[in-house]
Amino acid sequence: MPRPGAGGDDEGPEQDAVSRAGHRSGQGRGLGEAPGRAGHQGLGDAGAPHSPAPTSRRPAPPSPRAPAGPAPQPIPARRCGVAAPACGLRRVGGPGAGNMEELLKRELGCGSVKATGHSGGGCISQGQSYDTDKGRVFVKVNPKAEARRMFEGEVASLIAILKTGTVKVPKPIKVLDAPGGGSMLVMEHLDMRHLSSHAAKLGTQLADLHLDNKRLGETLQKEAGIVGRRDEQVARPFVAQFGFDVVTCCGYLPQVNDWQQDWVTFYARQRIQPQMDLVEQRSGDREARELWAALQLKIPDLFRDLDIVPALLHGDLWGGNVAEDSSGPIIFDPASFYGHSEYELAIAGMFGGFSSAFYSAYHSKIPKAPGFEKRLKLYQLFHYLNHWNHFGSGYRGSSLSIMRNLVT
Repeated sequence: MPRPGAGGDDEGPEQDAVSRAGHRSGQGRGLGEAPGRAGHQGLGDAGAPHSPAPTSRRPAPPSPRAPAGPAPQPIPARRCGVAAPACGLRRVGGPGAGNMEELLKRELGCGSVKATGHSGGGCISQGQSYDTDKGRVFVKVNPKAEARRMFEGEVASLIAILKTGTVKVPKPIKVLDAPGGGSMLVMEHLDMRHLSSHAAKLGTQLADLHLDNKRLGETLQKEAGIVGRRDEQVARPFVAQFGFDVVTCCGYLPQVNDWQQDWVTFYARQRIQPQMDLVEQRSGDREARELWAALQLKIPDLFRDLDIVPALLHGDLWGGNVAEDSSGPIIFDPASFYGHSEYELAIAGMFGGFSSAFYSAYHSKIPKAPGFEKRLKLYQLFHYLNHWNHFGSGYRGSSLSIMRNLVT
């Protein structure tokens, strides 16, 4: 999830007026791995070692009927992303650095651990790379009591994506209790640069990720009558429902991933409704409440005659959560669940960072179905509401504008 006001220059055909990017680079290798790469930055998580590339940063333009008031303000570029004090976070290192190194030595079974000069952070977690005698690792730390749930959801997401063999993600290593409180996630360190030459390949690989479960189901159907063949697929059963085995977090807010057989029910009750409940608790916004009541009646019509097969999603695929290395594209900081593949493109289109080559490659494998544009707006509603609940009423206008447009 992006920081408010983060901007990007690579605009694809499905982008909203708001734009954004997260361009990072670094050096290192993964624990026990050949040279690879990592760098994790977005609202939800810590940035990895990087040197920021020039980016344009501008606040979201006001919605046509947005109320008067302050718009989300752009955050100036900083070497390590959002400064820790702005989000109430502590930077990894400092007085407790020795304790951290000793903890990593013990938990990873390493003979030596030393912090590198590379660190970074988002609005939720702070990060630091460490050199060990088994390779370089990247550690994300969050001081909050609920951080373990957030990191365990990320680990489950990364493992699920890894099992598909479709698109590269950093390999998770371990979730640990952090010195001084909170939790930390240790993962493979990967060196990344801004997504550019591999944008089309990412579109192809993302489509393969979204098609993986469908293809698995088709394979299992074909092989159902062949003796001895089904055992090969036991480790990866076909997923027939929408949801996920564990809680995942988009930003710092937990997502309700209880399994549902119907996608429209899942999306309305377990994505939009929890966000609307937070809006109601925090502001009691009457117009938002009334628009949502009207929109709920319209949602089923947007999915008429659609056959939706659950697809494994990254869940928070904005431009700051994608990158590349010499081998191809990389995605990171996932908040996964099984859902409608179109959902993935909502936040990608809102904030930029994706070229037309990405979209062309994606839609060559998964063509747009009738009603795609309206459903994309419905899916963007979740992310605008999520930003409203993370950053405040600067995102109220965009949220209400989408609801107005969908109910008329």
